Amino acid sequence: MHDEIIRYENTGIYFDSKKVLSGFSLCILKGKKILLKGKSGTGKSTLLKIILGFEKPSEGSVYYRGVPLSPRVAWQVRKDVAYVSQDMDLGEGPVSDLLDEVRSYHSNREKIDPEKLHIFMRELELEKDILEKNFENLSGGEKQRIGILIALLLEREIFLLDEATSALDSELKKKVVDHFLKHSHWTLFVISHDTEWERDGVEIMTIGNNGSD
Repeated sequence: MHDEIIRYENTGIYFDSKKVLSGFSLCILKGKKILLKGKSGTGKSTLLKIILGFEKPSEGSVYYRGVPLSPRVAWQVRKDVAYVSQDMDLGEGPVSDLLDEVRSYHSNREKIDPEKLHIFMRELELEKDILEKNFENLSGGEKQRIGILIALLLEREIFLLDEATSALDSELKKKVVDHFLKHSHWTLFVISHDTEWERDGVEIMTIGNNGSD
């Protein structure tokens, strides 16, 4: 039980009384890399939002570290987990201000190391001047890279990645996937259509049905 991070038991998702997912069960142990695949509209993104406490399952149970999900547990999840979504909405204003805001959160204090910031920026091919640009004016690929940058700077070991590489070119996709997979102790729950994630050591799970994601 001590190695269990996330567990879904017969989880179901309904949208406007329409069932889009039912009987979903999955146990993610520490250090596992899980890739969830499926057509758009099968509830994949909602499964991640449930763990974060942003959505509730229509049926079934969800556990974090063996404890049933609740508002209090979801708050702990948000302190433990780094989440990157396809459409990063981190607010408005200079990127540097967003980084300062992340640093100001109690659980993240003193987490953002300036040296690591520059290392990760080089790895993600982000120029230094992007820190002064307004986040809302960045391209989709730049926003995604800022989201990944923040996730890495938080130095967490559990990652929920929802199409986090969709707007990157093939070279950058490979760099990002290489970085996440080289850490054997990191736990990854990935939703992606990018075949770059289909590597040795990554467990692939496919879900079906039609509906709304």
